[in-house]
Amino acid sequence: MKFELSFTNKEITPWGGMVFLKQMLDKIGFREQIEKCESLPVSLSNNSYKKEVLLESFITSIWCGANRFLHTEITRADKALGEIFDWRKTPAQDAYKRYFGKFTQHINQQVGHHFFSWFFQNLNLNYFTLDIDSSVITRYGEQEGAKKGYNPKKKGRNSHHPIIAFVNDVKMVANFWLRSGDASSANNFVGFLEETLLNFGDKKVGLVRLDSGFFQKDIMDYLELKTLQYIIAAKFTHPIQHLIDQQDFWIKVDEGIEICDKYYQAKNWEKPRRIVIVRQKIAQRPNAAGRILSLFPEDEIHRNYRYSAYITNQEQSATDVWRTYRNRGDAENRIKELKADFGAESFNLKGFFPTEAALIFSMIAYNLMSIFRLFVLQEKTQKTLSTLRYRTFAIGAYFEKVGDTLKLKIALTKKRRKWFVGIWDYPIDLSQKISTA
Repeated sequence: MKFELSFTNKEITPWGGMVFLKQMLDKIGFREQIEKCESLPVSLSNNSYKKEVLLESFITSIWCGANRFLHTEITRADKALGEIFDWRKTPAQDAYKRYFGKFTQHINQQVGHHFFSWFFQNLNLNYFTLDIDSSVITRYGEQEGAKKGYNPKKKGRNSHHPIIAFVNDVKMVANFWLRSGDASSANNFVGFLEETLLNFGDKKVGLVRLDSGFFQKDIMDYLELKTLQYIIAAKFTHPIQHLIDQQDFWIKVDEGIEICDKYYQAKNWEKPRRIVIVRQKIAQRPNAAGRILSLFPEDEIHRNYRYSAYITNQEQSATDVWRTYRNRGDAENRIKELKADFGAESFNLKGFFPTEAALIFSMIAYNLMSIFRLFVLQEKTQKTLSTLRYRTFAIGAYFEKVGDTLKLKIALTKKRRKWFVGIWDYPIDLSQKISTA
């Protein structure tokens, strides 16, 4: 069939499903929180954008798929989307760059604390499991703080080395610091943890889980001083490998999995600490996580197993300690999603603290999406943003004036309209009890 091109002046958006997120932002009072945050820079020019518009549109651009400043031009050109969110004019990419360029280290700390504490102090969850992890963000330009350091995928390339705190129970970010590329995983951990705990207010951290990059005496001493329960993956130092080699009693947990429980005291420790050691038989579990003992490559027994070890001050069974730590792997999935879907790897400016500011709001965009998944969708398995983007948000729509009422006309088949109305009418109450099962 032949067809001809024609044009319309109607303002049509491919993101009609964004009305769900606009409604959620209104119900939880996000714009009011922006206004209450006195640390946010404000321009006195009459021609400048309001901070609410700048931050809301930046976050919305991320939800629509922007993972660098240039991509925000897509939402700028979408007049109907701007009307959904009540932006008189949508900012261009340079407006975001200029705005984040006003942020300093002090502002970042104040702004991060304001929003992260708002998230967690309003959730009806009193005990958190806190996972802290570091990541590598490879840089290709001349950004401040981009230095050569640990970078397993791009060896020798400059990078940033941020540290991130996650609350596994609700799949949300609790704190974020950008760090130079030559910083170690545990660099300034105590300061970061203290700031994170302040974000929780009177809420309690029931458990802290850390990988082997944080296996340090001063960190364990600090956690014990704060009476915090912890599980930390042990580094396979020579003394720990010798300890494993001397172990001759193992308890079978499952086919190919054995475990033991001991006390271990390193030379610079003032006291012994509990260590849980797990070994998994490679023949039965070829994909098992863990390490082969490098000190005993020819040992007939050791070369058949992969080992992992955990230092803890918990009193639950060794098997429960191991299984509890295994759930920490979800933090790595969060980091992957932040990089792939929220621009955590690609929103960057020349200045260090402006870049950190942009990434803090990338984390805020992530937390708001987690609230949407938890309280609006309430699905058994949480879909990634890339999945939701095309399943829930990419819906054609346009505005039509009927009398004195402006109606948003949604392009949906009849089968999906009931689903749409069901989500639209759902109440949002952050104080409701969250199931963490």
